[in-house]
Amino acid sequence: MSRRPGRSTLMLIALLFAASGAVRFGDGLGTSIAWAAGADPAPEAEAESCAPLPQELAAALSAREARVTAQEAALADRAAALDLASEVLDGRMEALRETETELRATLALADGAAEADLARLTTVYESMKPKDAALLFSAMDSQFAAGFLGRMRPDAAAAILTGMAPDKAYAVSAILAGRNAAAPRE
Repeated sequence: MSRRPGRSTLMLIALLFAASGAVRFGDGLGTSIAWAAGADPAPEAEAESCAPLPQELAAALSAREARVTAQEAALADRAAALDLASEVLDGRMEALRETETELRATLALADGAAEADLARLTTVYESMKPKDAALLFSAMDSQFAAGFLGRMRPDAAAAILTGMAPDKAYAVSAILAGRNAAAPRE
């Protein structure tokens, strides 16, 4: 027959419990025998092992209560300071959100105005005679000229490019062709 591995452990624990009970039972046995024989236990020994006097206990409890009250007051002050700081922070965050909204509106207005100006100027260049516009575009920086030609109708841009000097027209065409070369393809 095989023994289960936990049985010896359980037996050891049961023996320890039994030994603990015997020690506790034997601890008060001497006092009980002396009391049954009519001997008075030593009152002086009991007085020394007694708890502190009620006045001392009351004083210690009062001192502890004062410390706890002081700590509670300090915690309440901290909580009030944190609440005030939180309110100030919330106010500042709201002001920041309002400022950001106003800034976005201003930027949108400025972008819209700039776009309207570019559209109007592009329309002006498209309305010009191609020969006059070609002279003007030849004098412009190639990047700047390419920006306007890219916004124009293809027929107006072609007429202007035709009137420009070949090397300038080539430079502007190369810029127009390479504008979106770095754009993602997928």
